[in-house]
Amino acid sequence: MAGGKIRKEKPKAPSNNYQGGISFHKSKGQHILKNPLLVDSIVQKAGIKSTDVILEIGPGTGNLTKKLLEAGKEVIAVELDSRMVLELQRRFQGTPYSHRLKVIQGDVLKTELPRFDICVANIPYQISSPLTFKLLFHPTSFRCAVIMYQREFAMRLVAQPGDNLYCRLSVNTQLYARVSHLLKVGKNNFRPPPKVDSSVVRIEPRKPQPQVNKKEWDGFLRVCFIRKNKTLGAIFRQKSVVSMLEKNFKTLQAVLASLNGATGEAATMDVGDQSMGMEDDDNEMEDDDEDKEMVEGQGGGGGEFKEKVMNVLKEGGFEEKRSSKLSQQEFLYLLSLFNKSGIHFS
Repeated sequence: MAGGKIRKEKPKAPSNNYQGGISFHKSKGQHILKNPLLVDSIVQKAGIKSTDVILEIGPGTGNLTKKLLEAGKEVIAVELDSRMVLELQRRFQGTPYSHRLKVIQGDVLKTELPRFDICVANIPYQISSPLTFKLLFHPTSFRCAVIMYQREFAMRLVAQPGDNLYCRLSVNTQLYARVSHLLKVGKNNFRPPPKVDSSVVRIEPRKPQPQVNKKEWDGFLRVCFIRKNKTLGAIFRQKSVVSMLEKNFKTLQAVLASLNGATGEAATMDVGDQSMGMEDDDNEMEDDDEDKEMVEGQGGGGGEFKEKVMNVLKEGGFEEKRSSKLSQQEFLYLLSLFNKSGIHFS
């Protein structure tokens, strides 16, 4: 423009969202570990044996993959992004590791996982809960999983009765596995950095697996954790809860009657091995938010059946107890009391 100053454009600073010419998408949970000391620490704490087949989920460009190949016998890497698959193949092609790396392209939640000894993974955080339970219900046993989670999710996994973050997810996970916190990881250890800090957690499946009906257990916990800091007496007096349990009770009685003398055990409907705890616990009501809803939900209905439900709580001494402080064994005992009385949650 005549008479105007010519503005020099400043060169753009290189983005931290690239590695080897590949851009990372935060929306897909792509946060690549860039700290080699942290990668070494994760591998060391995983306790990998030279004979181990290792499952890695979301390998990205292979920073962790390389260390896993050095430590174990074989790495099976499941990666959704075709660009990352090509980068992995390019990175290890022609190296001594190439024949020990198997890459599966696909969504890990929809992929039938092969047999493995140990899982080590830096996963997209949006699949944390469904992936955890997919691993716990894997048909073949494995020794442990060492997984990077968003820090708050990790703290929920390891929370104990009385902790602020103790929730349905804590109880569900710890029924099927021993869970321990290994490392806190700052966001600056990733490229691009996520908005929150992370934690590495070790999950060891219990052997043998507990013999519980997964759907029944999950339905029971969903009721108990509607309001984890309210008494169980207040929760089980709610009209919606009593109505649901009474409907289940009548359905089961009708099934038993139709089977003409079949035992209760034989008459129990097959509810399958559907995974439980597949959602996070953000739908649990906060104590200060829904008091009016709780009070309104307690009135009317139920009658004789409500008394039956309350008698179970009184029998076990649970009426004034709160889910936020109950141990796993107490939950299992209360569920057994309900089932003994013919009250079911699925």
